[in-house]
Amino acid sequence: MKPYVPCFSAVLSAFLLVLTGCSTTDSRIKGHQAAFDAAPPAVQAKIRAGQVDVGYTPDLVLMALGEPDRRYTRTTANGTTDIWAYVSHKPSFSIGLGVIGGGGGTMVGSGVAVGTGDRSDDKLRVIFSGGRVAALETSTRR
Repeated sequence: MKPYVPCFSAVLSAFLLVLTGCSTTDSRIKGHQAAFDAAPPAVQAKIRAGQVDVGYTPDLVLMALGEPDRRYTRTTANGTTDIWAYVSHKPSFSIGLGVIGGGGGTMVGSGVAVGTGDRSDDKLRVIFSGGRVAALETSTRR
């Protein structure tokens, strides 16, 4: 019996498929093109740079930052606010290869892992009130 030899092109293809599923600023802008075109040039420049500011609508935030990692609702005596939380994603890539032999046979296996970083800490919170960004909270912890 021949040993199993993994097809690295299949592994690479799967990895590339994962990467192409990620949204980009340009793809997010295309999804909200009318809102982007209506924004002033200074706001368009900030969106392209992945930045948000007080007064932005949820559409503008989505274009600049994408979908939040978490959503919270805060209720106080002053009313309810929506909070979108983003974490700092630091992509990582690893490849594993294993070989085991015994009993007249050999087996080979491989794997690919793609990680997106630590999700334990919000790096940015966008606080909405009245349908607009009312405040931004950033983490100073590194």
